[in-house]
Amino acid sequence: MDFNAAVQRQRDFFRSGQTRPLEFRAAQLKKLSAALDANEKAIFAAVFADLRKSPDQAYASEIGLVQAEIRCALKNLKRWASPKRSSTPLLVSPARGRVQPGPFGVCLIFSAWNYPVQLLLAPLVSAIAAGNCCVLKPSELAPKTAEVMAMLIKQTFAEDYICVVNGAVDVAENLLRERFDKIFFTGSTNAGRAVMKAAANHLTPVTLELGGKCPAVVCSDATVELAAKRIAWGKFLNAGQTCVAPDFVLVQRGLRDAFLRAIQTSVLLFYGEDASKSPDYGRIVNRRHFDRVMKFLVEGKVFIGGKCDPDNLFISPTVLTDLPDDCAAMTEEIFGPVLPVVEFDHLDDAIRILKDRPAPLALYLFTNDKTTEQTLLENIPSGGVCINDVISHMVGTGLPFGGVGASGMGAYHGRTGFDSFSHHRTIVRKATWLDLPFRYPPKKIELDALKRAMRFMLRG
Repeated sequence: MDFNAAVQRQRDFFRSGQTRPLEFRAAQLKKLSAALDANEKAIFAAVFADLRKSPDQAYASEIGLVQAEIRCALKNLKRWASPKRSSTPLLVSPARGRVQPGPFGVCLIFSAWNYPVQLLLAPLVSAIAAGNCCVLKPSELAPKTAEVMAMLIKQTFAEDYICVVNGAVDVAENLLRERFDKIFFTGSTNAGRAVMKAAANHLTPVTLELGGKCPAVVCSDATVELAAKRIAWGKFLNAGQTCVAPDFVLVQRGLRDAFLRAIQTSVLLFYGEDASKSPDYGRIVNRRHFDRVMKFLVEGKVFIGGKCDPDNLFISPTVLTDLPDDCAAMTEEIFGPVLPVVEFDHLDDAIRILKDRPAPLALYLFTNDKTTEQTLLENIPSGGVCINDVISHMVGTGLPFGGVGASGMGAYHGRTGFDSFSHHRTIVRKATWLDLPFRYPPKKIELDALKRAMRFMLRG
């Protein structure tokens, strides 16, 4: 594909003004929803081939979340796109101010392989709602899903409005040489740096949804069985290949043994004696990632799990204990079904451990004490937080989802996604019937009087 020509066609289509009417945007969202319904079986088959996700899991974690974004956008589009009145200071009176959301233009969306439908199409919903054109780049590591996404988009939209570009790293690098008006990237922190560097060449605004080691802190007053059950679910969902999965657990001393037993019980309840036979347990995406995850198993002690089948890219739900602080399992993002569990004595010790790390995409705290909760929130930055749960902070259209620092910048979902793909332009309409001489030279008053006047005339 001639990327320059493809981007230019989309730019021409955007400049024609066809994407701006709300009726057009709503119609495209409805077409996307219908296409998801019509291609549901093909999507299920592709996601199963790439990640061994069951249809139930594929709908709950992929299609269902995108459909929820579409419904939310259709319901609220008119309100989101309406200009908002804004006050103006006396200094510019008589005048009226407003803030008008408008589309950026041609957007580039990169998705990750672990949720290859949701992470591609949820940002697309926001981009369509905001009135943009889009080039989509699915991950080549989920090739079957990438093929289905390309087919679905081609059948649904004109290429000069929305198109899919498939390929490996060289394709992504070539795309990034083009000038886009907005880039939305989901992936690793290192790849995010490369995207941001490329975007800087054109001063293109970016939203980066990255990763990091998301900690779960289980305090002595937590409901231990429930904490273990929820952590086990969040960790081993999609075989641990979830950006907001708990990546390690800090459990208060004296609670460790009960927590480990409860984790063991939960894994048995979820997946049975042999997780390889469970229809609800996924596989590692490819051999390279399988080998990467396996290296963590040589550290510490295996409490449960540790079984693997390289031919089927299977690694059982695994819990590690007795780990040194500087081992790979405690310093690198695991992104697989391996859960390190480490003890701490006092909350200050847990805070000390977490403060030395980059800000994670999610922070999970299990406690029933409000003071403990507030202390941790005040001391540990993160993209999002769940108290006594995991992952639930990212599934609602009313809850902005995004990272901070090394875990990303910007956010999306619902209204926040619309705003992420919109430029909010300030517009001031100045009256012509009065023109005060105050601001024009030559100087009218002394400096001290000017300072007093400015304090008064610039009040919000």
